[in-house]
Amino acid sequence: MGWKGIVGLFVLALMFVVDLYRKRSRVLGLLFGREVTIGVVLAWTALLGLLAILAFGLGRAQQGPIRVGSQAPEFSLKTFDGEMINLADLQGRVVVVNFWASWCQPCEEEAPYLQQAYEEFKEQGVVFLGVDYVDTEPEARAYLERLGITYPNGPDLGTRISQAFRIRGVPETYIVSPEGVLVDVRIGPYVSLAEVRGAIKVALGLPQ
Repeated sequence: MGWKGIVGLFVLALMFVVDLYRKRSRVLGLLFGREVTIGVVLAWTALLGLLAILAFGLGRAQQGPIRVGSQAPEFSLKTFDGEMINLADLQGRVVVVNFWASWCQPCEEEAPYLQQAYEEFKEQGVVFLGVDYVDTEPEARAYLERLGITYPNGPDLGTRISQAFRIRGVPETYIVSPEGVLVDVRIGPYVSLAEVRGAIKVALGLPQ
């Protein structure tokens, strides 16, 4: 079922519950053994909404990650320093988007390679963006400070960015060409600086 179908079902279910409340339906009265209250209606509405969100997320995850050659999803990232970065504003530059979390050991292992690559390629206009996935801000900030990560990082609020990229876990890294097309998708951690360097050189059109 597509996302439009899921949203449609949610809307229909919500309309049904509200209608039951307005009519003081005996059906819900029998189910709960008492007169329907607005609290019951809100509880059922919240439950239906949660189920719709879970179904939507599951459907996106089952599609698998987006592939090389696909147009990179548009997104905005508010960094931990309060800066708002829009992918659309980075047209003409190579962008490395890394999904990570402070609780992720493989993320920590690949972090030095990403930082070193950032320092090596930033003068060539390559942009690195770290997207913190399902984390707490204090833990995330401590992680960045401990590992000496200096390129922009921010939280994935509402998991909107990770859903757009259909990630299945962390770490995952997506390299976007100056034309906004995905030229490299890395599921799992980089295991060497050479791997990161090679992927970026391809995006820049440089020899290996």
